[in-house]
Amino acid sequence: MNNCLRAIELMERISGCTTGSCSPFYRTEPVGVQGHEWYINAVISLSTHLSAHRLIVQLQAIEKVMGRKRERKWAPRPIDLDILIFGQEILKNKDLMVPHPLMHLRRFVLVPMVDLAPDLVHPVLGKRMIDLLTALPEEGQTVIPVGET
Repeated sequence: MNNCLRAIELMERISGCTTGSCSPFYRTEPVGVQGHEWYINAVISLSTHLSAHRLIVQLQAIEKVMGRKRERKWAPRPIDLDILIFGQEILKNKDLMVPHPLMHLRRFVLVPMVDLAPDLVHPVLGKRMIDLLTALPEEGQTVIPVGET
């Protein structure tokens, strides 16, 4: 959880960004990989006048400062910062896809997202976050509030 808190501190220092609400932190079962420790996940809202491309550059700089090395997809890492939704923008290029292309399939994203914005509508799917979460099975995607066992 300390890495998440540190990342939030660093996001607060991005010129042109203001951090907003932060969901509770969750321990989450790894999805799509075997043998990894459970992760800590949360969602934070940001207000910015930066473009999505400029913001992701800033977020990746934070990841690098915190020790992330991009050696292989889904490798264990000290921090992973994503742009899940950027207003109503829809971006699809090799460097950035917004909304995040897998967010609607991941409880570790949707549970904390619903804490912040249950009625937020996915700009591509046209469904509220709470409805996307309700449609997902829990099997293989356990999400536990930090502090609970």
